[in-house]
Amino acid sequence: MGDAETPARKSVPVFVVLPPRAMLLDVAGPAEVLRRAGVEQDKLHFDMQFVGPLPELASSVGLVLSHIAPLPDRLPGDAIIMLSGNISPLPGQDVRADDVQEGVIVDWLRRTVRPGHLILSICSGAVLAARAGLMEGRACTTHHSSYDELRDAAPNCRVMENRLFVEDGQCWSSAGITAGIDLALHFISRRCGPGVAASVARYLVVYMRRAGADPQLSPWLEGRNHLHPAIHRVQDAISADPARDWSLPALANIAHASPRHLSRLFREHAGMTVPDYVNRLRVGLARRMIENSRLDMEAVAERAGFGSTRQLRRAWGRLHEAPPSAARRAG
Repeated sequence: MGDAETPARKSVPVFVVLPPRAMLLDVAGPAEVLRRAGVEQDKLHFDMQFVGPLPELASSVGLVLSHIAPLPDRLPGDAIIMLSGNISPLPGQDVRADDVQEGVIVDWLRRTVRPGHLILSICSGAVLAARAGLMEGRACTTHHSSYDELRDAAPNCRVMENRLFVEDGQCWSSAGITAGIDLALHFISRRCGPGVAASVARYLVVYMRRAGADPQLSPWLEGRNHLHPAIHRVQDAISADPARDWSLPALANIAHASPRHLSRLFREHAGMTVPDYVNRLRVGLARRMIENSRLDMEAVAERAGFGSTRQLRRAWGRLHEAPPSAARRAG
């Protein structure tokens, strides 16, 4: 008998739209997140196409970007449109041609975007989406210098200030420049799982940051802002299966350390004990089930790795003021 066939990777079409005077980091940062996500897992491949009204343009740092594909007449039903921001023109700079090209992008968005498409706007890219009517009635954000411009472009939108990123239906937006990386990591966390997002962040040597209005950091991201490879291996293993009956010797074997040494390293680098970390992930897993299913608390506790509902409630109470039932009402 031959080897079992490996399931084919799903290709996700991503159209990275490049405006005139494109901010290079708005393009490269999120694109690198998507590229690395394709390395960290084998289920999704993000097929990035760089498109725009011109085949060539000078980026914010003067580097010329060429071989830019034209804006397509149609988009696949599952397409993701990433809108890069751009830099402000220099005093006295003639931007009439740039204004025309921005108008081409706005008209294309208005004509092409359909339900099912996902907009990821980076920095001032939100203004282009707003001019196309995509931000009306939505919560959104942009670079702090563009708040007023965003409000003018979409009078009925809700501009959220001092936020890294905002998710509202099919339109996700981020604040200035490096916040595009935060938005891309959040997107990867949703599509590929928080473990993959954490691995991408670790590869890029960036912190996983929460959105400004989130009540707390995701438990899958807490304790990951360090560079110790053995502790990350242990955290990756626990994150992949929080409900497993993890023993300290089994985790020490993953870390290639003694149980005592692992305990010391874990406290030093993750800022908590191994049991605390396991319980945080189990509570996070339980919260997801409570918010997204009708399972009773006994079933939730069992599937999250707790021996009883009493254990679940005790662990939950260490992290949340409200009881588990409040999460179900909120969800």
